[in-house]
Amino acid sequence: MQTTDLSLYLITDRHQGGGRTLQELVRQALDGGVRTVQLREKDLPGAALFRLAEELRRITYEFHAGLIINDRLDVALAAEADGVHLGVNSLPVAVVRRLLGREKIIGYSAHAVAEALSAQIAGADFVTFGPVYHTPSKAAYGKPCGVETLAEAASALAIPVLALGGISPENITETLAANVQGVAVISAVLAAADPRGAAASLLKKIEEYDQRT
Repeated sequence: MQTTDLSLYLITDRHQGGGRTLQELVRQALDGGVRTVQLREKDLPGAALFRLAEELRRITYEFHAGLIINDRLDVALAAEADGVHLGVNSLPVAVVRRLLGREKIIGYSAHAVAEALSAQIAGADFVTFGPVYHTPSKAAYGKPCGVETLAEAASALAIPVLALGGISPENITETLAANVQGVAVISAVLAAADPRGAAASLLKKIEEYDQRT
């Protein structure tokens, strides 16, 4: 597997930029220190998603950052991304691992500890786990799991667990206390007036927490 920095994992949503392009938002986030981006624009058809993936691939290369494509194995391969991010409705992790080999990264969106363990056994390299807090983007997955269940997942898995769902500057410290290896964010960076500053601020809090523990 390729190595990538998962401490602040940026998931895209071009509708949260207030009229700014996703390319501009991602560039600012990378300039603020983000080193892994997941392209997750589920409403785009294949051709448009591929074109966007190509553009983000060029931008992430500039910053020596990783690019993960949500769900679409074909787009990930065509755009020479670093891997894919799967979920319960995706192709099975074991099938994707067989197709990608060990050199590519596979992430998995888990909402329960048992699901996360199954993904690990099947060959996932990391999981995003949540929603930890309430967030509109994850409302369909039920009530927030909270930091206790997050900590249970982090303790049970040998692969990195990233907290997902409603992560903010106000709750990131208690989230990190669950012994996760990183946090996944959307609006905390993309909806910010200053995505560069928002990313840098979150990374500073992560660094400060790591230094204390």
